[in-house]
Amino acid sequence: MSSYWKLHKFPILMVLISIVFYGSFAYDLDRSDFIKLITLSVGLFFLCFKIIQFEKWNFKFMITAGILFRLAFLLATPNLSQDFYRFIWDGELVSHGINPYLYTPDQLMAHGNLVIANARELHLGMGELSAMHFSNYPPLNQVLFAIATLFGGSSILGGIIAMRTIILLADLGILIFGIRLLKHLNRSTYLIFWYFLNPLVIVELTGNLHFEGVMLFFFLASIYLIAKNRWVWGGVLYALSIMTKLVPLLFLPLFLKHFGIKKSMLFYSLIGATIVIGTLPFFTLEFISHYADTIGLWFSNFEFNASIYNVIKAIGSQMDVPAYEMIKVYGKIIPFLVIVLVLVFTFKRNNLTVSSLVTAMLWILSCYYFLSTTVHPWYIIFLVLLAIFTEFRFPLVWSLLVILSYWAYSNTQFQENLLIISIEYLLVYGFLAYELINLNNKNLLFCKK
Repeated sequence: MSSYWKLHKFPILMVLISIVFYGSFAYDLDRSDFIKLITLSVGLFFLCFKIIQFEKWNFKFMITAGILFRLAFLLATPNLSQDFYRFIWDGELVSHGINPYLYTPDQLMAHGNLVIANARELHLGMGELSAMHFSNYPPLNQVLFAIATLFGGSSILGGIIAMRTIILLADLGILIFGIRLLKHLNRSTYLIFWYFLNPLVIVELTGNLHFEGVMLFFFLASIYLIAKNRWVWGGVLYALSIMTKLVPLLFLPLFLKHFGIKKSMLFYSLIGATIVIGTLPFFTLEFISHYADTIGLWFSNFEFNASIYNVIKAIGSQMDVPAYEMIKVYGKIIPFLVIVLVLVFTFKRNNLTVSSLVTAMLWILSCYYFLSTTVHPWYIIFLVLLAIFTEFRFPLVWSLLVILSYWAYSNTQFQENLLIISIEYLLVYGFLAYELINLNNKNLLFCKK
């Protein structure tokens, strides 16, 4: 034991300091305290870097550290996001046989006689914006919410702990399949710990209860099975990923060249059939219209931590174009730009190898976020995972810099500081340019190999 301490005393001390920092994040942080939030985030990223540097091949040490960091949040109420109130609300509805896509929380509260536990507290906690809209979480996510509320009992904290357990298990699954896929691609397996020990991943998933980690578990397991030529099960898991979060829909055209026309059609049919079966319990005609309307809001109503859109909006303001008109016009154009982007990466690249396929996914999603009007910090986690299997590292830099967007929570008006957002994106774009030019990765955009 003493010899182990001598060999690992500095990493052990770093882990203990990290646990203290995560504990402060979980139980002693007001999201309006931007200085403390940034200080903790920078400190945790530095410690993450040093732990991986010192213990690169000591997987047991890093796995234990990653689990301990997550357990630090076990009894904490999320303090950087209020979305969990809506998660529990939807889970209560599903567990009581009520379709969450048919009624807004405001409508149900106005109707009265709700049988769900803590209805008033959940309604107030989710905020006015969420309460006035229909649910935008896909069917499998709704099932997971329901499971969490059933295991959590009638307690909000119980539901939080149950959701946290699901997300922690998903991260362990990502660790397992990540190591396997890295081995298959003949890449260093320790790279997966840039995800597993990444403070953004731990804070936003385990801490703030976003289900991107569950989506990424199904997605990564699917890619691994596809790499092993077990594409049938890979298709089923890919569908489960889409039914947790819709983002993987963006990448479906890429499989045309990867599989070829005939095989890709079978792959798409399998995904479609799985989604249809999974959606049937929630399906009504109102479900289609309500869900489409809610998803459309993300393109034409909401804005947060935007990049290119903020530049265009600033130009528009100089031409006296009202902001509300700008976002509606921009929101209508974005889907078409994204479609063109996906088609370019589908037909310009060969996408035959898994490495090339994942690199294309990284670029499509990155460009989508660069164009988007809304880029919440937890969105970047998908990029972090994809980057591990490619030559690019700019998402790791972004996973630190995106914390700057939380400046908006430091004031009661939730007003963004465009100077701070500009710093975030200038550094991200700068590092991306460095990788493309100085690291000679330019040809990886449209590689032919």
